[in-house]
Amino acid sequence: MATIREIKSVKMFMGKLAHGADLLEEITNICVDKDICLGRVEALGAVKKARLGYYNQQDHVYRFYDLNQTLEITNLTGNISIKDSVPVVHAHVTLSDKDGHAFGGHLAPGTIVFACEVAIHVLDGPKFERGLDQETGLPLWKMDE
Repeated sequence: MATIREIKSVKMFMGKLAHGADLLEEITNICVDKDICLGRVEALGAVKKARLGYYNQQDHVYRFYDLNQTLEITNLTGNISIKDSVPVVHAHVTLSDKDGHAFGGHLAPGTIVFACEVAIHVLDGPKFERGLDQETGLPLWKMDE
């Protein structure tokens, strides 16, 4: 059975990320600087190169792959919660190449911004903290009832 919590919208931040910055690191730094512990993130733009991950469900490990080419960010969506007492951004991204071929997965450090516009929707409600989920091996939200 699903476990859900009611949350409220508080405010939104929008802006442009720095050219040459690490995409995940830059969004995470904004969350730390603005003390955003619960929220949603979305972004559009382009990257110079990317590093994406795929979670192997049998082995319970992430497998990462690099795309050493310029790509468009056709969609980036994610959430912000707490892990080890600090804000953590969990995002997935879909990228396209010059021929329109799409690549997607878990956004990993090593994805370098060419140009990026980001929106961070700040939420308020019960704490969403990540901890190890024994069934999946993933750092999922601890949803104590």
